[in-house]
Amino acid sequence: MSFVKGLVPSDAQEDGSHLRVAIVHARWNKTIIDALVDGAVAKLKERGVKQNNIVIQSVPGSFEIPLACSKLLSAAHVQAGATATDLLGGLGSFASPKTGSVSSRSGTPAPSTVTMPSQPFDAVIAIGVLIKGATMHFEYICDAVSHALMKLQMDSGVPVIFGILTALTDEQALERAGLGTGQSKGHNHGEDWGSAAVEMGSKCRKWSEGKI
Repeated sequence: MSFVKGLVPSDAQEDGSHLRVAIVHARWNKTIIDALVDGAVAKLKERGVKQNNIVIQSVPGSFEIPLACSKLLSAAHVQAGATATDLLGGLGSFASPKTGSVSSRSGTPAPSTVTMPSQPFDAVIAIGVLIKGATMHFEYICDAVSHALMKLQMDSGVPVIFGILTALTDEQALERAGLGTGQSKGHNHGEDWGSAAVEMGSKCRKWSEGKI
């Protein structure tokens, strides 16, 4: 019996032009990581997500990804509550404690507020590549990262796309990044993760507004 694997496209093509998406990736197995990140970014743009609404951060390894995703979500909420002036340290006018008069700090003109992406993230794509070696390290990391990312998704209410490859061989990982060395180059799963981020980000935003 043959099976056809792969993501079936959604009947409704979600528009990502209003979304802000983060990508957090590990740096282990860089060649594969780079291809996966490129695939995710290309698909996000194809689905309408603006370049300045795609934020990419890296961490040493897959074990560090869940914490980085959590902190990045928190940072976006802080950023959303601040203007560009606030982020620059408030170099504008201030009141003198002695005279009560308003003056500019050190004679520096008050900066104008700059329009910049500051909305919370609608989705996060976690990208890592774990390849089994000779010890139990692989199993421990896979299990810990999987559970941590699911918990973050449920606790935060923000879709966390599982882009952690858990391969038994180098070739398996390469094929899943579209870099296979055999007759078939395989398929870049980063593209699927980009599509999933747009779909889930859009749907969760609608659901949070009571739209079904």
